[in-house]
Amino acid sequence: MKLIFNSLLILVVLLVTSCTHQTDKKAVVNKQPNFVVVFIDDMGYGDIGTQGATGWTTPNLDKMASEGMRFTNFYSAQPVCSASRAGLLTGCYPNRIGISGALFPHDKKGINPNETTIAEMLKEKGYATAIFGKWHLGHHKKFLPLQNGFDEYTGLPYSNDMWTLKYDGTKRENYPELPLIEGNETIEYITTLEGQDKLTTLYTEKAVDFINRNSDQPFFLYVPHSMGHVPLGVSDKFRGKSEQGFYGDVMMEIDWSVGEIEKALQANGISENTVFIFTTDNGPWLNFGNHAGSSGGLREGKTTSWEGGQRVPFIIKWPAQTPAGTICNKLGCAIDILPSFAEIAEAQLPELKIDGTSIVDLWEGKPDANPRETILFYYGKNNLNGVRKGNWKLVLPHTWRSYNTKPGMDGMGGQRIKMTVESPELYNMMRDPGEQYNVIEYNPEKVKELMIVVEAARTELGDLNVGIEKGLGTREIGRK
Repeated sequence: MKLIFNSLLILVVLLVTSCTHQTDKKAVVNKQPNFVVVFIDDMGYGDIGTQGATGWTTPNLDKMASEGMRFTNFYSAQPVCSASRAGLLTGCYPNRIGISGALFPHDKKGINPNETTIAEMLKEKGYATAIFGKWHLGHHKKFLPLQNGFDEYTGLPYSNDMWTLKYDGTKRENYPELPLIEGNETIEYITTLEGQDKLTTLYTEKAVDFINRNSDQPFFLYVPHSMGHVPLGVSDKFRGKSEQGFYGDVMMEIDWSVGEIEKALQANGISENTVFIFTTDNGPWLNFGNHAGSSGGLREGKTTSWEGGQRVPFIIKWPAQTPAGTICNKLGCAIDILPSFAEIAEAQLPELKIDGTSIVDLWEGKPDANPRETILFYYGKNNLNGVRKGNWKLVLPHTWRSYNTKPGMDGMGGQRIKMTVESPELYNMMRDPGEQYNVIEYNPEKVKELMIVVEAARTELGDLNVGIEKGLGTREIGRK
């Protein structure tokens, strides 16, 4: 009788557990998903353990990749600060909306209020929204996050090197102190290098607190870390922890930040139904030597249209839908995040035209999905430097500042040299991701195919490299 009773008890427990599990899965499906985007500054393609990082460890990011999906051909919107962030938040190539390069403290412009950000789009669906970190889309009040769809903001309005100190620690003329803003108001000024050591931890604590306060409603959390942009800053808990040195310490603290956010999602029982994305704004600032990251064997780095400037790490963890431990080799771009979130949240896309396309089918692991066939490599105000279609990349004539010279050390930048692509070059990205072997003479038909993409881009958006000032779709930047 005791054996029968125990068997019946086990059966009841299994039935209850099964029903509870089915109920939980149903709740996950029916509840609006949360969105978390962690966006790192100047982190290279090779700066994560799963992509070959050496001298430091990234256990949380490695675990995130093993439990989610890692992209090998994901691109930032442009290889520089403000433009890259504009692309991510609006779903547009930055030149379409008039954002180029990096905005400075003396600039009087910012993101146009007519543009719809991810935060504004999701607020229409009842989402709580927050940003903790670097904004860099205009520092005047009308351009700040609270005027662009975010409920909460704590962070720097622009890059952490745009302040009163040069890289050698001497005074810089005509620059203000570095403001730390909460909401719309400056709460303090960062005046020393040591003052930047707290930023990664501050943003992380704010993010965790936001999750804890909003776990019972859908939310969008955007954490654009100021690190690893120079000058580097790291808390005492990670200083000296890596074999590589200061930059490795910074990467380890960023990895810790990802882990703390995941812990908060787990503790609140919402990890299963959260789309958690990790990516970066552009490639590494290589002329800063040991204070810069690695492009992982890709050519060049930040501010160039070569692969090292714009191909970036991308990891997505979405347990409810994304198959764990998978790798996606298809094309994706930061401008695809907005339309993908729109599809998942059943939100209305912006009224004005965007360039992104939903890549949710890729995130869900559908084997035949191929939503994005091309990437446009725009840089500067409106210079089309190259295009990619499938495994082929056509590099167009343009100039760039190369890192192919002696780098700086210990926080000081080295010199860069001006170089020019005189005539179009063709690279096979499957065989030659390092862009070392120009095979244009062997593939004339492929060149014709990619030139169709080039001409279409020039017609719509323009190309200053060939004197086309402005395409029909280009919209103006906002001004103070």
